[in-house]
Amino acid sequence: MNLLPPGVPITKRALDLLLTIPGLILISPVLLIVAILVRIYHGRPVFFQQQRPGYRGQPFEVTKFRTMNNARDSAGILLPDASRLTPLGRFLRTTSLDELPELVHVLRGEMSLVGPRPLLMQYLERYSPEQSRRHDVLPGITGWAQINGRNALTWEDKFRLDVWYVDHWSLGLDIKILLLTLWKVLKREGISQPGHATAEEFMGSSQTEENPVSH
Repeated sequence: MNLLPPGVPITKRALDLLLTIPGLILISPVLLIVAILVRIYHGRPVFFQQQRPGYRGQPFEVTKFRTMNNARDSAGILLPDASRLTPLGRFLRTTSLDELPELVHVLRGEMSLVGPRPLLMQYLERYSPEQSRRHDVLPGITGWAQINGRNALTWEDKFRLDVWYVDHWSLGLDIKILLLTLWKVLKREGISQPGHATAEEFMGSSQTEENPVSH
């Protein structure tokens, strides 16, 4: 466990540990139940693991509960994500239960409770210089973009919100985001884009970057 990861204010790290350590203890029965259900309905492995960019774009292995099965077509090719997302997986995503294993990354110092979401490694070369500033802080389980639209936003709007967070971070803002996240999870808003299991792939921005969005 990294007690103070690079670039993280001590107050932010203290909040992460203060909430994550007892939180993991309290939700351990939930983690066990979800793991058993995923094992029954999705088979092995229980966890989905994928390399994602962290602070300054440095890769780490992110861990979530699996929400999709391994269904393939007659040629042995995996079906589209929307076809492989199971009813259990949809429930885990709409309730954000699939994200709970990421609390271990917070404990390790690879993530924070609040920050821009860790996306795909291949996106790094597609960001504009302004968009890439989202990696100037640790990635988070929730963030400013998540409480302002999540996957219902365009990629450009998401990244402007991420950069706005980087420029305006405060302990009070993190607490506000955490409280609003609980409300958003209960309302189950912005889980996916229409026609996609979550969000369409980011292929790069063709438009000129505008000033960061604030709310």
